[in-house]
Amino acid sequence: MSRCIALIVAAGSGSRVGRSAPKQYTPVAGKPMLRWAVERSLATGAFDHVVCVIGPGQEQLYGEAVSGLTIRQPVQGGETRRASVLYGLETIAEFEPDFVSIQDAARPLVDGTEVRNLIARVEDGYDGAIVALPVVDTLKRGEGEIAQTIPRAGLWQAQTPQLFRYGAILEAHRRAAALPEAKRDALTDDAAVAELAGLRVALVAGRAENFKVTTSADINRLERLLAGVLETRIGTGFDVHAFGPGDHVVLGGIRIPHDKGLVGHSDADVALHALTDAILGAIGAGDIGQHFPPSDPQWRGAASAQFLRHAAELLAQYGGRLVNADLTIICEQPKIGPHRAAMAASVAQILAVPVGRISVKATTTEKLGFTGRGEGIAVQAMVSVTLPAGD
Repeated sequence: MSRCIALIVAAGSGSRVGRSAPKQYTPVAGKPMLRWAVERSLATGAFDHVVCVIGPGQEQLYGEAVSGLTIRQPVQGGETRRASVLYGLETIAEFEPDFVSIQDAARPLVDGTEVRNLIARVEDGYDGAIVALPVVDTLKRGEGEIAQTIPRAGLWQAQTPQLFRYGAILEAHRRAAALPEAKRDALTDDAAVAELAGLRVALVAGRAENFKVTTSADINRLERLLAGVLETRIGTGFDVHAFGPGDHVVLGGIRIPHDKGLVGHSDADVALHALTDAILGAIGAGDIGQHFPPSDPQWRGAASAQFLRHAAELLAQYGGRLVNADLTIICEQPKIGPHRAAMAASVAQILAVPVGRISVKATTTEKLGFTGRGEGIAVQAMVSVTLPAGD
């Protein structure tokens, strides 16, 4: 299977948007623009790693923007975009990639279908492929008055991502770096670098929504678009653990004194197990047993908080966000009421969300069934999450 790395170029100053911080860190629909680009790249499922190229002094902004996401350390960029791309290409050599997708942080609406189409064209034999739009407007050349009408037939408006065979585009950029400054300045995108090196680059149909954010008006346009690219999903989880010898139970990450314990391979936190399954279900990532097999001795006695934290990290990698979680604990004993607030706070801390997004309820089965007979505890969990709209 081919290894593909996403290289997100985010080293510019982006001053034309009229904000104090570089535009890639501007909040859009509740998240920095760079985070949108990273999350949507992760959500495509096409990349083995995502690496960002950032500008000098942007380390804190970058860290805040990608907090909680599992991606590689950033690369320090150069004085020009082309130099930043070369630095990034040199750095990712350690991954031994087959392909590299070079994309601008200022085009955050990366689309999984487009990325797969780019990979398919390169696998067909091209050295690279870019997303682009056919020019539909009549083009004029002039300064204040028309000097010439440019035929638009066969003209395309280049976008990113631009995807290449790694070795070919690395060598092309190395050659470009040795050119005189005037010739280097004429290479305004990676496809131009590839073209100069004699590489064959295919065109893949892009989308008008994949525009480059340059001005404050573009920020407003992106806000409106992002409002329509998120979908809400629901996930449910259900788990049961029987009582056994012990002097406490662990529920929601909280140790509760009791005359019995819960039997399980880990710490038997039935509440966190159900909640973990609910999040995994919402993102279509299987169940807790697939990620943490009970047959694996490394999970014996393990704190279930790490299972839930893993599910939350997967949700973030998919570009998702937890809207709320609702837990219903079903048992006769121990009494849940005195511990409900502490459990909600514990779950919120594990998931790194406000406690107001977590609900913990308790009920009984009126002495019916195994919970009614005091043989164990059952928990039902439900979550709602937002995710980038699927392909």
